[in-house]
Amino acid sequence: MNTIQILWVDDEIDLLKPHILFLEQRNYVVTTCQSGTEALDILDDTNFDIVFLDENMPGLTGLETLNEIKEKKDNLPVVMITKSEEEYIMEEAIGNKIADYLIKPVNPNQILLSLKKNLDHSRLVSEKTTSNYQQEFRKIAMDLSMVNSYEEWVSLYQKLIYWELQLEDIEDAGMFEILESQKNEANTQFGKYIDKNYSNWFKPHTEAPILSHTLFKEKIAPELSKEQPTLLLVIDNLRYDQWKVFEPIINNYYKKEKEEAFFSILPTATQYARNAIFSGLMPSDMEKLFPEYWRNDTDEGGKNLYEAEFLQTQMKRLGLNHLSHEYYKITNLKSGKKLVENFNTLKNNDLTVVVYNFVDMLSHSKTEMEVVKELASNDKAYRSLTVSWFKNSPLLEMIHLAQNLGFKLILTTDHGTINVKNPSKVIGDRETSLNLRYKTGRSLTYDTKDVLVAKDPQEIHLPSINMSSSYIFAKNDLFFAYPNNYNHYVSYYRNTYQHGGVSLEEMIIPFAVFSPK
Repeated sequence: MNTIQILWVDDEIDLLKPHILFLEQRNYVVTTCQSGTEALDILDDTNFDIVFLDENMPGLTGLETLNEIKEKKDNLPVVMITKSEEEYIMEEAIGNKIADYLIKPVNPNQILLSLKKNLDHSRLVSEKTTSNYQQEFRKIAMDLSMVNSYEEWVSLYQKLIYWELQLEDIEDAGMFEILESQKNEANTQFGKYIDKNYSNWFKPHTEAPILSHTLFKEKIAPELSKEQPTLLLVIDNLRYDQWKVFEPIINNYYKKEKEEAFFSILPTATQYARNAIFSGLMPSDMEKLFPEYWRNDTDEGGKNLYEAEFLQTQMKRLGLNHLSHEYYKITNLKSGKKLVENFNTLKNNDLTVVVYNFVDMLSHSKTEMEVVKELASNDKAYRSLTVSWFKNSPLLEMIHLAQNLGFKLILTTDHGTINVKNPSKVIGDRETSLNLRYKTGRSLTYDTKDVLVAKDPQEIHLPSINMSSSYIFAKNDLFFAYPNNYNHYVSYYRNTYQHGGVSLEEMIIPFAVFSPK
């Protein structure tokens, strides 16, 4: 292991000999100097791991020296040490990205703690995270064998996401592989649970989770009022793990009041799930009551062209006609920027609904574009790509503007997505739908162990394209492939993000309410 090189800058350095001796006994190499000017000269010649910098020195002050150091070596950690507790000094130092701030007199253990925090941080976090997950692994495995309600599935999935985000930055790849296998096992069990319970959720007097078609009535409507404008953001295709990495960015502008998970209906596809959110109806009811708005899989034309109309009818049905509202769908950068430019005009609405389509486009482009396949090769990279987009998007500008205008913020999605790995053969006629995670049509031939089957679509409130239509939904990380041109098809779609089927990632999705800071 390389020795740690410390530069300690203090005009009274002789008084710190006991501290320096304490560090040298622990194999740290300490170079000392008595002024900012001297420190800057030494920094030109030597690569240090960290600098301890006295704030109150004659000549160049600590803050002035700090500025110069950051210009020379922006990534070099600097720990500011000061007698003064004046707030402006603290703010200046923090603004210049100091690594730590210590008030004199400091004792040797404070110095040691600061070194550990700044230089050993990633190793210590990695070791502790690995150890904690090893303990939690057994508990999750036990929970997995006993989980038997939708609330327990939400809790288990959130726990798996927590550990996935904790483990993604540590150096132990083996731990990450163990978590992946645990997620696969969870998805296998979840598929069995949904197979057994999903159709019961639509029966009267049965306890059911909030589903796509009940979300607006049960969760969104109670938040709406004439006293405060509300911005409802529906980010298409947003998984729970992506939401968790967006959340700290939103926390800069908004305070979270509540967060809940709800379940996307099947198929977990935009045409079904998002229409259900805006209409407050299941697909078979949409087809029956609004044939002019509903499109089946095999029908020509766009499948989500009437969300604004569906929303209008639902608000009327719920007695919310007194609330003024507008609906916007953002499908490209230009329309996002245009809405940002005109955002001030929305403050007079009681409800502004914005559907944002970027994440969905990203998942589709991963299938079609090699460069996106490279950039989003796994879930960690996929999260990173969506965060990078979010930080630089009109959507974040919109959230900031909404905060300034005092909007309540509600954030949700229509369904999630899963990285598909393994093909499952299916045979159908020309009328069979094209989606890779669900199929609807006549005379479907499939591997029964791979799918959830709805032989009677009406039982789960789905429309039948014809009398003998059924639906099948892929479980876990499977995707449907036809025997014709099988190998080409499989290599083209393997390791792409798809939705429509049964998995934790697609079905358990976030709903959160925020108040402006």
